[in-house]
Amino acid sequence: MADMTTKLADLIDPEVMGDMVSARIPKKLRVAPFAKVDDTLVGVPGDTITVPAYGYIGDAADVAEGAEVAIEKMTTSTRKATVKKAMKGISLTDEAVLSGYGNPVGEANTQLALSIAAKIDNDCMDALQGASLTYDGSSGTISYAGIVDALDLFEEEQGSDKVIFVHPKQVTQLRKDPDFLSADKYQAGVVVSGEIGMVAGCRVVPSKKVPLVDEDANYSCPIVRLESDPETEDEIPALTIYRKREVNVEAERKPKIRTTEITADEFYVAVLSNEAKVVLAKFKV
Repeated sequence: MADMTTKLADLIDPEVMGDMVSARIPKKLRVAPFAKVDDTLVGVPGDTITVPAYGYIGDAADVAEGAEVAIEKMTTSTRKATVKKAMKGISLTDEAVLSGYGNPVGEANTQLALSIAAKIDNDCMDALQGASLTYDGSSGTISYAGIVDALDLFEEEQGSDKVIFVHPKQVTQLRKDPDFLSADKYQAGVVVSGEIGMVAGCRVVPSKKVPLVDEDANYSCPIVRLESDPETEDEIPALTIYRKREVNVEAERKPKIRTTEITADEFYVAVLSNEAKVVLAKFKV
C-alpha cells in the first residue's frame, strides 16, 4: 500500500523551489528587464568579465580616382567587472510548515524571489548611475520640456525607443503634465514591464531605486535608449547582466530544533556596457 503521509521533504524540495524562485524573479524586476542578459560566463572558468567599448571611426569621405583612402585605427576602451553572489536565507519551523496559517513554503519562495530581484535591480540602477552624459534640470520639477532637453544630449539623427526611470514621488507631477500619455490609452499589447505611460517619446517606469541625489529633492533619473540599430547585430546595449549561474536553492535540516534553513543565491554582475545610450537627468519631484 502506498504511503500517503505528507512528509516535510515533500513540502520543502530545493529543486522545485529553485525553479519557482527563478520563475518569480522576472515579475519582481523593474530596471533589469531593460538589460541584456548574457549567459556566456556559465560554465566558463573565472569570475571577471572585460567589457569592450569601441570608438566610432568617423564618417566616410570622398576619395579621388587613384587616390588612397585614409586608414583609421579603431580605438577601444574597456572596463572590468567581477561576478558576485547575491544571497538570502530564511528558516522554517516544522510547526509553520505543517500547520501554519496560509502557505509558508509558497511565501518563502515569494520572499526569496523578491529579495534577489531587489538586489539585481539595485545593482542595475547603480550601474546606470555611472553614465557620463548628464542633464541638470534641478531648477524645476520634472516635465515634458525638461525631458526633451535631456533627450537632446543623445544627438540622435533618427528617433529610437527609450525608457525613463522616475521615482514614484515624481509620478503625480508627470501625470498632470498635458504632454503625458497614460498607458491606459495605448493599444493593447504595447506596454513594457512596469510602464505607466509615455512623455516625449519615453516610456515612463516608476522605481524606488531611482536615487535622491541632494537635499533639494532632486532625483537622478536614467534615460536609456532601447532600440538597437537593425543593421548592427553586434551593437552594444546600454546595460548588460552577465550571469555565472542561475538561482540555486539549498535546504539544510536542523534536527535538534526541528527547523529547516533555506538559502537562495545567484551569481551575476550588472554592467553599464554602453555609456552613449544613457543620460542621467536630474529633476525635482
